[in-house]
Amino acid sequence: MTEPSAAATIPDVALFSYGTLRVPAVQLDTFGRLLTGEPDVLPGFTIDYLEIEDARVVGLSGRDVHPIIRRTGNRLDKVVGVLLWITEDELEAADEYEVEQYNRVSVTLGSGRDAWVYVAR
Repeated sequence: MTEPSAAATIPDVALFSYGTLRVPAVQLDTFGRLLTGEPDVLPGFTIDYLEIEDARVVGLSGRDVHPIIRRTGNRLDKVVGVLLWITEDELEAADEYEVEQYNRVSVTLGSGRDAWVYVAR
C-alpha cells in the first residue's frame, strides 16, 4: 500500500467560500473533516441565487437554492465569505460537489491573497 503524497495531504490550497461549502454537513461529506475559515471578501463580484436540481447536493446542504457569484468588475461590489485551507485532493472533491453551473476560477481577495472560488459559468 502506498502512502499519499505530502502535497496531497497538506492543506495549502486557498478556497474562498461564500455559500454551502461552509455548511458542516457539506464539509464532512465532501472533505471528511470540518474546516476552519478566515473572514475575507471578494471585490468585483455580486451574489445571485441558483435553483439546484441535484438531489444529492440539496440533501447535503439542506437547501434547493444556493448562492452563486458573478463578476461585475466594479471594485465597490463585494462578496463576504471565508478563506478555507484545503488539500489538492479536497479541491478535487469540491469540484465534484459543485454542480455544472459553477466554474472554478482564481481570484485575488480583499486581503491580497490568491484563492480559488466557484463562480457562475
